[in-house]
Amino acid sequence: MSKQLIEIFSVIPSAIGRLPELASNLFFSWHRPTRALFEDLNPELWKQVNGNPRLMLRCVSQEHLDLAATDSVYQERYRQVVSTFDAYLSAPRRADEPLIAYFCAEYGFHESFPIYSGGLGILAGDHCKAASDERLNFVAVGLLYTQGYFSQTVDNDGVQHANYAENDPRDLPVEALRDEQGRWLQVSVRIAGRAVVARLWRARVGRVSVYLLDTNCQENAPEDREITHRLYGGDASVRIRQEMILGLGGVRALRAVGLAPQVWHMNEGHAAFLILERIREGVTQQGLEFSGALEAAAAQCVFTTHTPVAAGHDAFDAGLFLHCFQDFFVELGVPGTRVLELGRGAQGPQFFNMTHLALNGARGINGVSRIHGTVSGRLLADHWPEVPPAENPVGYVTNGVHVPTFLSQTWNRFFDDKLGREWRERMSDSGFWRALEPIPEIEFWQTAQQVKVRMLAGVRTRLAREYAAKGLSPMQLRHITRLLDPARPGVLTLGFARRFATYKRAWLLLRDRARLARLLKNEERPVLILFAGKAHPADQPGQQVLREIKLLTLTPEFAGHVVFLEDYDLQLARWLVTGVDVWLNTPVAPLEASGTSGIKAAINGRLNVSILDGWWAEGFAQDNGWGIPAADVQDAERRDALDAGAVLDTLEEEVIPLYYQQNGQGYSPRWVQRCKRAIMTVIPHFNMGRVVQDYAHGLYRPAVRHYTHLMAGGVGAVNAFAAWKQRVRELWSGVRLRRLSDLPRELPRAGTLVVRVAAALNGLSPADVRIEFVAQRVLPRSRVELPLLSSYRPVERRDDTWRSLLRETGELDSDGSHVFELNAAPRDSGQYAYEVRIYPWHELLIQPLELGLLKRL
Repeated sequence: MSKQLIEIFSVIPSAIGRLPELASNLFFSWHRPTRALFEDLNPELWKQVNGNPRLMLRCVSQEHLDLAATDSVYQERYRQVVSTFDAYLSAPRRADEPLIAYFCAEYGFHESFPIYSGGLGILAGDHCKAASDERLNFVAVGLLYTQGYFSQTVDNDGVQHANYAENDPRDLPVEALRDEQGRWLQVSVRIAGRAVVARLWRARVGRVSVYLLDTNCQENAPEDREITHRLYGGDASVRIRQEMILGLGGVRALRAVGLAPQVWHMNEGHAAFLILERIREGVTQQGLEFSGALEAAAAQCVFTTHTPVAAGHDAFDAGLFLHCFQDFFVELGVPGTRVLELGRGAQGPQFFNMTHLALNGARGINGVSRIHGTVSGRLLADHWPEVPPAENPVGYVTNGVHVPTFLSQTWNRFFDDKLGREWRERMSDSGFWRALEPIPEIEFWQTAQQVKVRMLAGVRTRLAREYAAKGLSPMQLRHITRLLDPARPGVLTLGFARRFATYKRAWLLLRDRARLARLLKNEERPVLILFAGKAHPADQPGQQVLREIKLLTLTPEFAGHVVFLEDYDLQLARWLVTGVDVWLNTPVAPLEASGTSGIKAAINGRLNVSILDGWWAEGFAQDNGWGIPAADVQDAERRDALDAGAVLDTLEEEVIPLYYQQNGQGYSPRWVQRCKRAIMTVIPHFNMGRVVQDYAHGLYRPAVRHYTHLMAGGVGAVNAFAAWKQRVRELWSGVRLRRLSDLPRELPRAGTLVVRVAAALNGLSPADVRIEFVAQRVLPRSRVELPLLSSYRPVERRDDTWRSLLRETGELDSDGSHVFELNAAPRDSGQYAYEVRIYPWHELLIQPLELGLLKRL
């Protein structure tokens, strides 16, 4: 019989009585002085509770609490933290901000709150934190998992073991939401013919509320209690039910707490079922027809895709979808096949594709870097079949990171001292950060080394704990950690830590092991590589990569020079990105949608050595790290060989010599200059405050304007607009363009261009279409690049595209076609490649080409 657990808790003295409040707001996750209040109560216990403030308060002794309550130094620090916390929360929200509801399947706020698996969740957590900092009117919705994602151990055969532990809600920074009678707030979603109940919780992230749903309720059948058991766990039948609770239940949760968002942001396709719930609300509450309700929902929805390959998009068997939603169709008043059409994707009619649902139900669509926006435009091009990928509605907002979360506290103090405390308010001011240039290099280097020493000590302690748990000898530990010496931090240390997906190519450097060993084991210029990361339990190729690296660390050739750190989490991530000298990134281009770990390293003055993909293709500035162009070959084996050679060449010929080009004070001045440039160029452009403002200006506020415009004519106008779209789709195949006059091969700059075409409209009226002359200058050729960071930003650039609308003349051609004409002066001299195009037009269209219909002549 297992032993029962009883917990004896202490009474918190009134002098430090607000510690529970501080432990219950994830403000602590980015405010180091707040965390220090808990750590300093009992540093050893703090390690044992994995930096969890709530668990810390329940387990710390009365003696330690009483001592803190009478310690004048601690009391002063406590008062300062409380004052900062109160001032932060009381800052007024920006005026006239629309309420944004942000949905995601995972959130990475802090390692003590394990409802995340990797980059997507950490980005979502950073988005919430920055929305709080920027004082947006913002709430978020997710799931509270019973076990969350797995913790990792890796045995000496390199086999990853996934370990799951139950989360006690008392340990988490969440509160149960209750009504005025004290009853737990719940929502109900009918799934596969039965009602599934979800309880509501709230986590506070600074000023932002995050509402979390969990189905582990007594009212539910056992299989339904398991829905929110594990993040990304179970088969398709579990995943679809999870996503129904997130999407349908999430909307109902916000209604239950009295919120009426004006914008609904889906961070990846997992949350796309919220579109169906918004359609249901439009049908049952606003009196809209199904198609009209879809238009109304889409006007308010924003969809961010992070997936650069089609296989990464969720798709459910159509039969499973119809079975799970059987009751939902009755409320909508349409057959299931009509709803199924919204998720028809490239996989065929037998699947319901969540990305295609999101594309049908959102008018704001974006990727997460400039390259990824282009890749996504091509990947999703079949949704707008007649529109060139470069012109379809997919935009981009390049990711950033929440600087207060990932900037070392040592750098925080350094910036306070050298730049003044206002640097936090001037995060995006590029000119401000040039103040780092005149700072003496020795001071900068010593600060960086202090951070590195802390990382080395933390990693060494972590390895000691791992080796003790596995029963390995102290001698083995000393051999493995001989270069991980806080007393000798001068060894060049490289870091590679991220999810072990195969396209990230953690193994790339291992292709030429003899050359790698020669580089690492040079006695005068030794190099250490730290690896960390998890492979999804179902990802066998990823686990094989992990196995190869772990086994490599145990070989005499590489032991001590290549170290694998197990159970990668946010704490380990913070140590590594702040403390390693070089951050490695070797993805298959262009499959790195954005990547943010390199940003976290750069804001701490660490240098990236990375394939030019994702964010780094925009962030690389020649002197702030090393950017490696991806090999432009089709054969995968040859591509990997070329990329591996390029990375090793860069390390051997540039990185290692520069690091060890040290002066009499023990550092390389040119290395320090690069590190300064990393901070100066990355913080102002890749901080999360800039990101959420780009979303606000480019996607959130336009969605509010579009919805207001759409609904201005009332329900009848919206239904009529939807009917117009359907009629256009039905008639479009019969639309034809015919040239009535040939354009001259040459035209004087002062001349007039005359274009006449006949348009057979197949029952559409001239008012239903736009006919446009579009010419792209070929010579003189100018390089026109997409804007950095966001496609929604106004940019000043030379426009080499000449566009002019043709007007209807009122004439009919002999076959009854409508005649359209253009008389226009040329824009400029040069050679132009031109076409005449026709596309549907209506004043309520949000994107001119959103129907995906375009014919060219």
